[in-house]
Amino acid sequence: MSNGAEPMPQWAVSNGIAPPPFKLPLPDNPDIITANMMKMTELTLDPRKRFLWQTITKYLHEFIRETKLTTKEWEEAIKFLTRVGQKCTSTRQEFILLSDIFGASALVDALNNPPTGATESSVLGPFFTDDAPDLMNGDSIASEGKGEYMFVEGRVLSIDGTPIPNATIETWETDDTGYYDVQYSGRETADCRGRLHSDKNGYYGYRAVVPVAYPIPGDGPVGELLIGMNRHNMRPNHLHCMVVATGFRTLVTAFYPEGCKYIESDAVFGVKKSLVVGLETVKDEGEARKRGFPTGDTFKLLKQDLILIPEKQSSEFFARI
Repeated sequence: MSNGAEPMPQWAVSNGIAPPPFKLPLPDNPDIITANMMKMTELTLDPRKRFLWQTITKYLHEFIRETKLTTKEWEEAIKFLTRVGQKCTSTRQEFILLSDIFGASALVDALNNPPTGATESSVLGPFFTDDAPDLMNGDSIASEGKGEYMFVEGRVLSIDGTPIPNATIETWETDDTGYYDVQYSGRETADCRGRLHSDKNGYYGYRAVVPVAYPIPGDGPVGELLIGMNRHNMRPNHLHCMVVATGFRTLVTAFYPEGCKYIESDAVFGVKKSLVVGLETVKDEGEARKRGFPTGDTFKLLKQDLILIPEKQSSEFFARI
């Protein structure tokens, strides 16, 4: 620049969009502010996005009116959301956690995955990774010493009962300390997770450990919010599972062993009634060895079929709702 001034920072540059082809009335009362914002949403070209912006504007402005939100409360909310963003990293998503504790994640999952006759879905959660080791049926997803022995088995079936061979089953869980492998700073290889395939009869089976209840991260703004709401930050113990099979709708779910004191008050509202399961106690040394457990004579047994809906039927079903 000729006067020697520094150029404007990039964030202050115009985006190049022209003023709208209509004039908005200058507000002389609060209702005009809302009306003006609703009018501006009409500029959004994508119909779905336009609907979303109009709806969020409507309810956000109604919330402000109904609560008579103060300037101080608005400032505190902005600071809180800023801290939520600052807490996010490549391995931690505090905004997802915020969505979780308000039941938003579970509600989106429930509305997008209504009952179809297939195994019901559950939230994916933040601890899925794509580096699970490939295993054979009967192998263990957990290294020795990670918890109480558990054997998981069942069949992958279509909703009409037909076995589904060669379905890919991804599974992951906590160890007996309540941590996922990715929460350990020295993690070098995957543990308490694995990838296997159903056999020609749809059967799958693997060794695991009984998962335990665990706290969601409480060292950030979401954790502070839970304390302010007088809510615990615990999730009931559960076993994650994702099933992919050609021609079928992918299933993302989790199974919750009955008896956990946090089942009815899951911090992220992820438990569905049909996903609460019973664990059978097997006390038989011969059976333990047959299942591949190296020591002891007792293990838990989870028998759980995984029911998938064909993609075509799924598309037809969702087209009707």
